Amino acid sequence: MTMPASGPLNMGGTSSPVSVAQELGLSLTATISMNQTNVRTLAGVGGSGTTWSMSSLYGKSNALNVEYLVVAGGGGGGAWFGAGGGGAGGYRTQSAGVAKGTGFSVTVGAGGAGSANIGGDGGASSFNSLSSTGGGGGANSYNSGSSVGRSGGSGGGNGGTGTSGQGNNGGPVDFPAGYPLGGGGGGAGAAGAAGTGGAGSTWLNGSTYAGGGGGQSTSYGSTAGGAGGGGNGANSGFVVYSTAGTTNTGGGGGAGSVGSGGSGSNGGSGIVIIRYAGSQVATGGTVTSAGGYTYHTFTSSGTFTT
Repeated sequence: MTMPASGPLNMGGTSSPVSVAQELGLSLTATISMNQTNVRTLAGVGGSGTTWSMSSLYGKSNALNVEYLVVAGGGGGGAWFGAGGGGAGGYRTQSAGVAKGTGFSVTVGAGGAGSANIGGDGGASSFNSLSSTGGGGGANSYNSGSSVGRSGGSGGGNGGTGTSGQGNNGGPVDFPAGYPLGGGGGGAGAAGAAGTGGAGSTWLNGSTYAGGGGGQSTSYGSTAGGAGGGGNGANSGFVVYSTAGTTNTGGGGGAGSVGSGGSGSNGGSGIVIIRYAGSQVATGGTVTSAGGYTYHTFTSSGTFTT
């Protein structure tokens, strides 16, 4: 049996009828056979010898409803006295219906490189036309050239500007007791502060991502990176080194000082997570199940196939 592509069906429970072609992504002039693989998949029936009726299409949709998180790579930390921590990678979320039987490219951005000067920017991450901007690199010393952190998803420490809807600004440099305290990188949930990286944001899976890196400290301790993978800053006493942003969180790298190899630490790489209700019906990434949802976690670039 065949049917015209333009014939209306009320699939998916909507009040307005849609054409078979709209549900299957075909031309309105196409002739559709009930034995076509995509039609039978939509109806939830087996091979071509299986008997079924048009009623099997009622309430079905050719779209998979997904929720997803796209976090870019964090920026690298700057170095020398008063250096800023790296800004967190951009943090964006979205819900959408994606066509079944389709492969979607997933890009996971790398963390920016720590530097003896200004930290490098993180790499962008993307899925289904949603793109997040890499975190801005942290500034170098207030007295060693440029003192402004780079702009990015979240801004690098010492005043870098975050991107609206993705992250926050880097913190300012401060001078307690006359010594420079580097600004922390901005995070997805909060701006950086003098010394401390901004906190990240918590997604639907309960995990926190995109914390800013700590700025360079004036004391013999270290400055804290923001919750969500931000690295700690080094100190000016030359005995505590900075740490990198945590891998696959988009955390910014901690700022370094001349006593910690003269370089800030690298930002953490990004991550893309896609989830939908029910059991697994798609492939790609690392697949897990929790709380009635299936999660596809991409820690490197790949393909999500519905």
